Amino acid sequence: MLGLELPTLVSTVITLVIAFTVHEFAHAWSADLLGDDTPRRYGRLTLNPLVHLDPLGSLLLIIGGFGWAKPVPINPSALQRRTPAGTMLVSAAGPLSNLGLAIVASLPFQTGLLDLSAASGRFLPSPAGFLVQFIFINLILLFFNLIPIAPLDGDKVAEFFLPPAGQEVLLRIRPYGPVILLASILILPRFGINILELLVAAPARQIASILIL
Repeated sequence: MLGLELPTLVSTVITLVIAFTVHEFAHAWSADLLGDDTPRRYGRLTLNPLVHLDPLGSLLLIIGGFGWAKPVPINPSALQRRTPAGTMLVSAAGPLSNLGLAIVASLPFQTGLLDLSAASGRFLPSPAGFLVQFIFINLILLFFNLIPIAPLDGDKVAEFFLPPAGQEVLLRIRPYGPVILLASILILPRFGINILELLVAAPARQIASILIL
């Protein structure tokens, strides 16, 4: 990521700070709405990015373009008392917040206020360039987090909708989720198997092309 041109680097860092913050706040807000005060008690019901950003995850984000925020603590039992779908809804809130950010950022293009012809400056991105990057990164986060592998949000979303046999499979592979993700990102592409391109990048490009028209 440090090898990116400065306007792109600026856009990416600002976008990820906003996207991670809103994503984690969405988890906290939806849990609070469904009767779980755990995020509130831990001070996570806020849009202050310093509360949500993980120091190591943020450092790796700047250096390598891959990082993470602090997970929001929740109490599944409290959520289940309100609705059986409680944990799923809280998990889905994060990725859906990224979709919402992408849609809001597309409004200047949809209404004709901006187009893609504006060039970026030497040090700062143009408004159009920033919003394009903002939209695409949020769509990447949407589809990446919906992958049904722990610790991603898609694990809990898939668990709710799968039949018991499928839930058992998720339960068995859950301890190995981080290893599976790292292998998918770092190892499989070396053998010509790019799962992230299929599940994340390709749909993100398709949706972005619709939003930016």
